[in-house]
Amino acid sequence: MKHVIIGNSIACAGCIEGIRRISKEDEIIVISDEPYHIYSRPLISYWLSGKIPTEKIYYRPLDYYEKNKIKTILGKKAIKVDFEVQRVILEDGQEIEYDKLLIATGGKPFIPPIKGYPKESVFTFIKFDDVKRIDKELKPNINTVVVGAGLSGLKAAEALIKRGCKVKVVELANKILGSILDEFSAKKVKDYLEEKGIEFYLENSVVEILGKNKVERIILQKGEELKVDILIIAIGVIPNVDIFKDTPLKLRRGILVNERMETNINNVYAAGDVVESLDLITGNQRVIPILPNAYTQGKIAGINMAGGEAMYDGSFPINSIGFFDIHIMTGGINNPQENTEILEKWDEDTKIYKKIYIDDNKITGFIFINSFDRTGIIVDLMRKKVNISEIKHKILSDNFGLLDFPREFRREKIFGGV
Repeated sequence: MKHVIIGNSIACAGCIEGIRRISKEDEIIVISDEPYHIYSRPLISYWLSGKIPTEKIYYRPLDYYEKNKIKTILGKKAIKVDFEVQRVILEDGQEIEYDKLLIATGGKPFIPPIKGYPKESVFTFIKFDDVKRIDKELKPNINTVVVGAGLSGLKAAEALIKRGCKVKVVELANKILGSILDEFSAKKVKDYLEEKGIEFYLENSVVEILGKNKVERIILQKGEELKVDILIIAIGVIPNVDIFKDTPLKLRRGILVNERMETNINNVYAAGDVVESLDLITGNQRVIPILPNAYTQGKIAGINMAGGEAMYDGSFPINSIGFFDIHIMTGGINNPQENTEILEKWDEDTKIYKKIYIDDNKITGFIFINSFDRTGIIVDLMRKKVNISEIKHKILSDNFGLLDFPREFRREKIFGGV
C-alpha cells in the first residue's frame, strides 16, 4: 500500500503514526512546499522572540522520518491532484501515484484588499519562513505594526516587544482576542499588554500602504497615518484549499469529511485545519483549527488509510495561550444565547478570572485567566455533556474537585466505568 500525505504539520505526524500503528511496511511519502522537518507553528513567535532555538521548534526528533521509513519531498509544492488516476502533480512536473491520499494542507493567511499591498517589509505570520524573513529586518526601536489582535497577531506583537521594537496593533473589532474573550476579560488583557508597551488602535483598519517599494507609512480607516518599518498582517487563517477548487472534492469553507476522515472521493482523506468537522457544542460542521484536533484527525485518518478502524467523534475549540506573564485558557462558545446561564468570578488581587457558560445545565463554554486549575475537569464535563445542576454552585470555588461529583461520574472518571 502506498500512502501519500500533502502537508507536513501535526496532522501529518498523526497520520504517519496512525498508519504505523497498523502497518510497519506500507510505503509513506510526505510532500510539502516548506523545506523543513515537522515543526510547531505555534512556536514561531517564541523563536522570533529568542525564547527558543531552532532545534526546539521541531515536533519530532530529527531521525523521525528515517525511523518511520518515510520518503519526503520537501520544498516542492503540490499544484494539482488527478483523482481519477490517483496522482499528485508537483510544481516541477513530477507525478506521484498513491493508493491512499491524505490532504493536510492546513490554513493560509487571510489578507483583505489593501491599497498598496504587497510591498517589501510587509509580512504574514503563519510559517517558519515568515518569521525568518522578519528576523532579518528586526532592529531595536524600529516602528512595527501588527494588523489583527487575535491569537497570532498578539503573539507577533509580544515577540516584537521582546526584540525591543515599538509595536502598534490595529484591530477591526472593538476588543482584542474577540474569538475567545468577553468584554471584561478582553479589557483586562488589553490593559496588561498596554503596560508592556503595545499601543492599540481598535475599531480601525489599514486602508493604504505607502512607500515606493518598501512600506514606509500606513493610513488607517479613521485617518491616522503611522510611520512603519515592518508591517505584519495577522488577521486570521482560512483553509488552504486553493488547488481543490473546481475539482470533484466537496468543499464549503473547508473540505467535508465523514467520521473516518474520508472525503467524498474514494481513497482520499483529509485532516487538520483544512477540514470541517463536528463541533460537539454547537452540533455544526465547522473548521476547528486547534493543534490537538489536527493530530487526532490525522491519526484517525492514518489508521483507516492503513486498513484499521477508527472514528472521529468531534471536538470543540480549546485555546491555551500566554502573553508575557498572563495565561489564558478558553473553550467552547463565546457568544452566549439569551437564556445562557453565566457563572463569573474575578479576583482583583490575583488577577484570576473564571467564567462559565451553561445551557440546559451543561457547560458550553469557559474562560479562565491566570488559573488552569481543574480546566481538565471542565473540558471533560463539556465533552461528555454532563448535567451539572447538582454541582454548579461549587464549580468556581477554589476547592472544587472530583469529590463534588456524583458517584457514577467519579467511578467513570477514575476507573473508566469499571
